[in-house]
Amino acid sequence: MRLYGELADWFHLLTAPEDYAEEAEFARELLVQTAEGPVRTVLELGSGGGNNASHLKATFELALVDVSPTMLDLSRELNPGCEHIVGDMRDVRLGRKFDAVFVHDAVMYMTTEDDLARAVETAFVHTRPGGAALFVPDCVLETFEPKTEHGGHDGADGRALRYLEWTREGGSPSQYVVDFAVVLRERDGTMRVEHDSHVEGLFPRTTWLRLLADAGFDAHAVVDPWHRDVFVASRPGQRP
Repeated sequence: MRLYGELADWFHLLTAPEDYAEEAEFARELLVQTAEGPVRTVLELGSGGGNNASHLKATFELALVDVSPTMLDLSRELNPGCEHIVGDMRDVRLGRKFDAVFVHDAVMYMTTEDDLARAVETAFVHTRPGGAALFVPDCVLETFEPKTEHGGHDGADGRALRYLEWTREGGSPSQYVVDFAVVLRERDGTMRVEHDSHVEGLFPRTTWLRLLADAGFDAHAVVDPWHRDVFVASRPGQRP
């Protein structure tokens, strides 16, 4: 996916950190309310360019894991005090536990049930007894709708980006496709158009809840202020 590789330098003009303040606060409140005992350490799986972390770091000590080294480089610039680790949420093992684990929309790149089960297992093994986990998919099977969106930002350095995002059904019932048409304006005013296509996973609520239970979590779904199903989980057991 080019937006997370060769085009990653443009990422914060596609989606700006300041746009994530409300979502990050919603996640912070859920994690604190769900966990038994204080929440100090948080692992974010699929942290990307660090947009959520830029707000959560004021409250939590963060370890940020992402499969893209380029995206982690962006996050390091934005969040220099956070720990950054290259890893895949399906199999990364850090050998330690956290008060909470947070998985935002990067979980959509789990395109098979096995992928999703492995990501949930990763979250479980890194959550301390009594700790909390929060999964925030863009949609579940029951709420998926084809759509188009647009946006973008101007940068302080003279660069600018505008995009058209087209979400459509994929070739499999458990997948859909998001195409981006991206217009980039360089500092000297020259323009170019790029295309990027993303295959994402789509699962029913019942599958989410079953996989969370299979991993060992107590979990339930809630609808967030943006009308998404999000999954709130806790790991049974007494806090050490």
